[in-house]
Amino acid sequence: MRREWKLEDLIECWTLDEAEAELLANKSGATRLGFALMLKFFELEGRFPRREDVPKAAVDYVAGQVKVDAVLFAEYRWSGSTIEYHQAQIRRFHGFREPTVADEDMLAFWLADKICPVETSRERLRAALLTRCREDRTEPPTPKQIEWLAGAAEALFEREFTTTTMRRFPISTAAALEDLIAVPDPDPDGEGEAGTAGARSFLQELKEDPGPLQLETLLAEIVKLERVKAIGLPEGLFEGVSEKVVEVWQAQAMRMYPSDFAAAPEPIRLTLLAALCWVRKAETIDGLVELLIQLVHKISVRAEKKVENELSSEFRRVQGKHGSWPGSPRRPWTCPRNSSARRFTR
Repeated sequence: MRREWKLEDLIECWTLDEAEAELLANKSGATRLGFALMLKFFELEGRFPRREDVPKAAVDYVAGQVKVDAVLFAEYRWSGSTIEYHQAQIRRFHGFREPTVADEDMLAFWLADKICPVETSRERLRAALLTRCREDRTEPPTPKQIEWLAGAAEALFEREFTTTTMRRFPISTAAALEDLIAVPDPDPDGEGEAGTAGARSFLQELKEDPGPLQLETLLAEIVKLERVKAIGLPEGLFEGVSEKVVEVWQAQAMRMYPSDFAAAPEPIRLTLLAALCWVRKAETIDGLVELLIQLVHKISVRAEKKVENELSSEFRRVQGKHGSWPGSPRRPWTCPRNSSARRFTR
C-alpha cells in the first residue's frame, strides 16, 4: 500500500460508514483503533495488514473518527485471540472466507496455466494472485505462502512449457539443436592445432551481432540465417506463450556456455537452444533488412559523389578551353578608335 495520502483520498478510502461504525460499539482504546484500521485496510487490499503496512496518515485520520489517540495504535496486539476474533468479524462483514489447502493448490495451478505464459515478473504473479483471491472472496495466503505459491507456479509452468516445446519439433530438429553445443573435432583435416586456430562454433556466431557495414557482413548474415533455418524449427513452436517469455529464455541462453547447456536437463536445454535460435532468426532477418537499406544508401551516396566529381572535372576542362564560358572573367570594354568616335570629341 502507498505511504503518502492526500486528504481527499483519505476521506474517500478511510472513512467509516454507518455499518462499519456499528462494529466498533463494544470496543475502546487501542482495540477500537486497531480494529477500525484493519477493517478499512481489508476493504482496500483484500487482505489483513501487518503493523508496518498501515500508513501513518491513515492512522491519524481514522483515530480522529473513532475518538482515540493515534499513539495507542502501537499498543494494539498483532497476535493472540483478540486479533483472531477481529479478523473473523472482518471476514464475515466483507463476505470472505479463510483459504484452504485446496485453495492454495488451485491458485498454484491457475498461476501456472493462465499467468506464467504471459507474465515473467514475480511481482505481477503476486498481484494476479491477490486479485484472484479477491474475486473469489477468499482471504489470500500470507506473504511467505504467496512467495512459495509463485515459485511453485513457475516450476509447474517451466515443466509444461519445456515438455510441450520438445513435443512440437521432430527428432532431426532436436539433433540439430544438440549439435550447437557439441564439442567440435579439434583436428578435422589432420592439419594439427594450426589448422583450427581461431575457429568459432556456430553457437558463438549465433550470439554475435552483425559486423561493420559492408557487403561481406551482409553475406555473412545471410549464411547465418540459412544455417538457423536449416535447424528446422516448426512454425507455431511457441504458440500459447507471449513473446516476453520466449525472450526471457533467449536472454538466459545468451549468457550460457556450452558446458552450461550440457549440464541442464534435456527439456530445458533444448527449449533454451530453440528460444535462442527462434529469437535470433527474427533478429537476423530484421538486421538483414536494415543492413540492405544502409548499403543501398551508402552505394547511392557514393554514386552521387562520383557523378558530382565527374561533372565538376568536365566543367573545369571546358572552362579552361573557352574563356567566355558563363561565369568566367571578362576583358574590360574599350571604345573602338574610329572616325565616328572622334567626331564627338573636341
